[in-house]
Amino acid sequence: MEPHLRIARPTDRLEESARMYERGLNLTRLGEFKDHAGFDGIMLGVPGFDWHLEFTHEKGIAAGGAPSAEHLLVFYYPHQRDWNAACDRMIEAGFSEVPAHNPYWQRKGRTFADLDGYRVVIQNATWSA
Repeated sequence: MEPHLRIARPTDRLEESARMYERGLNLTRLGEFKDHAGFDGIMLGVPGFDWHLEFTHEKGIAAGGAPSAEHLLVFYYPHQRDWNAACDRMIEAGFSEVPAHNPYWQRKGRTFADLDGYRVVIQNATWSA
């Protein structure tokens, strides 16, 4: 069995955040849970991929916002048409376009903030090691 990556983060607006990421990044709701030891959660991703995002909310606890402007998710879109469509979806989903804290991401990308201030970079490039 291959490793699988889960990127998890808390939010005070669970359903709203999940809908934003579903629409903005064209993700599928893979699962969700309610009142699991005081936590609710929603998992989003692409079926068959080796990663997914998890948003959680702990009842009675304020999650707050992003600790810094450098808490990023970066998605690479090598084809201009796909990149443009992804950026348009982010705006339509309710993300706010913001200047990148690190100027590197401005060269070939656009940076968007969610409801909690966490940032997503839509990069018009191919990732290579």
